[in-house]
Amino acid sequence: MATLLWLQTGACSGDTMSLLTADSPSVESLVRAGTLDILWHPSLTAEPAGALGALIAAVEAGTQPLDILCVEGSLITGPHGTGMFDSYRGRPKLQIAEALARRARYVVAVGTCAAFGGIPAAPPNPTDCTGMQFDRETPGGLLPPDWRSGAGLPVINLAGCPTHPTTITRSLAMIAQGLPLELDFLNRPRAFYGSTVHQGCTRNEYHEYDLEEVNFGGRGCLFFNLGCQGPNTLANCNSELWNRRSSKPRVGVPCFGCTSPGFPRDGDLFRTEKIGAVPIALPLGVSRAHYIAYKNLAHAAAPLRIKNRDMEP
Repeated sequence: MATLLWLQTGACSGDTMSLLTADSPSVESLVRAGTLDILWHPSLTAEPAGALGALIAAVEAGTQPLDILCVEGSLITGPHGTGMFDSYRGRPKLQIAEALARRARYVVAVGTCAAFGGIPAAPPNPTDCTGMQFDRETPGGLLPPDWRSGAGLPVINLAGCPTHPTTITRSLAMIAQGLPLELDFLNRPRAFYGSTVHQGCTRNEYHEYDLEEVNFGGRGCLFFNLGCQGPNTLANCNSELWNRRSSKPRVGVPCFGCTSPGFPRDGDLFRTEKIGAVPIALPLGVSRAHYIAYKNLAHAAAPLRIKNRDMEP
């Protein structure tokens, strides 16, 4: 049984809400099966908030073993490096997170805020937020790039705004059971960040034939004009549907790339920035020359059933 402490820092609780909706597996099933022993979670622990202080002290003293530290929310370093914009009983939470990380066998950043800084760290970043081991795209956040946990791993980044429910519980189950968790170049588990949001999207065929929507409400692709980041965002939103039902692109909302360190990107989220007729951010692995050549041919080859999509019932 792996002990777990869930610390909320500069968070909106979105990842906690996601955790509570997970059903494959659910967090309750992990507890009942003896996989996890939740020492503290702000929404699940029945003890009064003051008990957290005693628990933190015990972990720091080494009298309470800690296998998994989960951090939810940006690490707030302001004002002027003190961290006192976000404190617990007069102590900066960034100091608490760093002290607990030194004792934990595994440290997990749950959500893009904890992983990379997220929305609070976007310019102008008024509270001087950062992530656990990344400052947006730059390695090194609260912890330096070469920092490693007791198990010899960097901070495991479960990015998302919020993180997909099953990504959280399956990752925790794998960690608790000692299963290998291969990480990508941003320290995200490849099992859940190994394919793009574009893969599995119901609008793929329209994208392949260069039939892109100009206005919302149609069936075509949202990438070329309406800001969709699905072709260059690594996440499982279309391979593991939300609530087992849908995803943002499937219901006509562009992917905002929320698992990426640069989220949220500057500018209009519903507009694709282009140089001439070519998007600045191309699909992963596609060169600009190949994109231009392929799209011109694809548009000409589009079958009538695709071109006449708006006439279909």
